[in-house]
Amino acid sequence: MMLKKKFRPMAVILIFMSLLLVLGACGNANNNEPESPENAGEMDHGNMEHTGSGEVPKGLKEAKNPTYGVGTQAIIESDHMAGMKGATAKIVGAYDTTVYTISYTPTNGGEVVKNHKWVIHEELQNAGEAPLKPGTEVVVNADHMEGMKGATAEIDSAEKTTVYMVDFTPTTGGEEVKNHQWVTESELSPVK
Repeated sequence: MMLKKKFRPMAVILIFMSLLLVLGACGNANNNEPESPENAGEMDHGNMEHTGSGEVPKGLKEAKNPTYGVGTQAIIESDHMAGMKGATAKIVGAYDTTVYTISYTPTNGGEVVKNHKWVIHEELQNAGEAPLKPGTEVVVNADHMEGMKGATAEIDSAEKTTVYMVDFTPTTGGEEVKNHQWVTESELSPVK
């Protein structure tokens, strides 16, 4: 004998709606919050290009007597991204230039990125003579972060210094970051 089940459309709709609510809640998980309150409204480097090609912009000059020579090690004192502060860096390039913090709206949309560290003079389109003054509007040729290349930016600060390209393994674990651009001399300390 065959039993007939009554089709209950309301039950199916309720199950379907419950499933949509659960999936919708999972899909709204958001990792775009600043890492800490002191960084609120400033840099969010979640979409930073951690490992680079090692290519340097045209016109960038190698430092003649850098504090940290190519092939040496130093401790990173900055926290541009998670796992950077306290990591041991291998110096793979040292260059004398002007570094800038900039604020810009990404070309792919999204909120304004404030006080991004660092873009160097040679990564700015038609920059002319360095240093540029805070408030100067520039177009960025660097692609350190998604939506950065081609963005119009405002210079927040400028400093003439030695910048370093470094390899390091994050203190949080994970793969080695290669050719990270840029760390300034003041963001490094000697290995003890």
